[in-house]
Amino acid sequence: MTKVQMRRRAVLAAAPMLVAAPYVTKAQSGKPEKTKVVLAVGGKSALYYLSLTIAETKGYFKEAGLDVEINDFQGGAKSLQALMGGSADVVAGAYEHTIRMQQRGQDIVGFVLIGRGMQLAIGLRNDVAAKVKGPADIKGMKFGVTAPGSQTHMLVNNWAAKGGLKATDIVAIGVGAGASVVAAIEKGEVDGISQADPAVTILEDKKLIKIMVDTRTMKGNLDLFGGAFPAACLYAQPDLLKKTPNTTQALATAIVRANQWLQTAAPAEVAKSVPEAYLLGDRALYEKAFTAVRDTISPDGQMPPDGPGNCLKFLAEGDPGIKPAGIKLADTWNNEFAARAGKRS
Repeated sequence: MTKVQMRRRAVLAAAPMLVAAPYVTKAQSGKPEKTKVVLAVGGKSALYYLSLTIAETKGYFKEAGLDVEINDFQGGAKSLQALMGGSADVVAGAYEHTIRMQQRGQDIVGFVLIGRGMQLAIGLRNDVAAKVKGPADIKGMKFGVTAPGSQTHMLVNNWAAKGGLKATDIVAIGVGAGASVVAAIEKGEVDGISQADPAVTILEDKKLIKIMVDTRTMKGNLDLFGGAFPAACLYAQPDLLKKTPNTTQALATAIVRANQWLQTAAPAEVAKSVPEAYLLGDRALYEKAFTAVRDTISPDGQMPPDGPGNCLKFLAEGDPGIKPAGIKLADTWNNEFAARAGKRS
């Protein structure tokens, strides 16, 4: 048995059927205990976080009784730091951070899903791509990620590992999201990018990059991960769920409403519902990008049964520091708030 096979077996052994977190709350119907909520996010303009923007612009947070202050950081790792440092109550970020933090002995819990597919892609500048036959050939290359330590960075690490490379064999440069990503490629500051749309689609349309890894559709996630891959979600420290369950419920309800609206909304309506700057100067391309990633948006905010296990396997393949046998996936997620939100909508 190879080391990879042994690791995958360990991952599967550590990935039981997801159950509710051990502090299940009773159904709440009262007003939010905490109405002012500070939410941190990294790269809000990306389609990866579209449900968050829709919940904001459509007034779903306000209708749920919340005044949500959204602080946008360069990447998911920065927003996680805000949560752990106490300057944010909740994060819109990658689910994988709940696993990483548990590995470090610090619990955070996800409670409403935005993306059931990773929704990211790795692209190389065309002149670079011509020299790359596989991930083993990217040694020493510079990749533009949202921020070091974010999921965009982890995707590059995972791809590199498939070529026998270590994380230190490539260079991750934080370039944020949106227009700064396009500029980094146009100026030749990076050899490739690991990013979300609409930036990836715009670079493709300009014929500036060749896509090497693509998870912007559910088919892409099925091909790469074998099923659903939990991506953007709302997560917080356990006390938010325990001490302010009504506030947690209000947050989940707003996101589920946004998810549901996006399932059938016309692309033109979506484009009208986000800040003009998010379109990166090309409304038609934004609408095209949204249409392509729509099926990766969670329809109900709930975690798919195979999601946590797929995420854990992905992390373990790209990071030797992740020890699957010691991870309790059931402690990383609570489905009850999203389930209740679906019943109310």
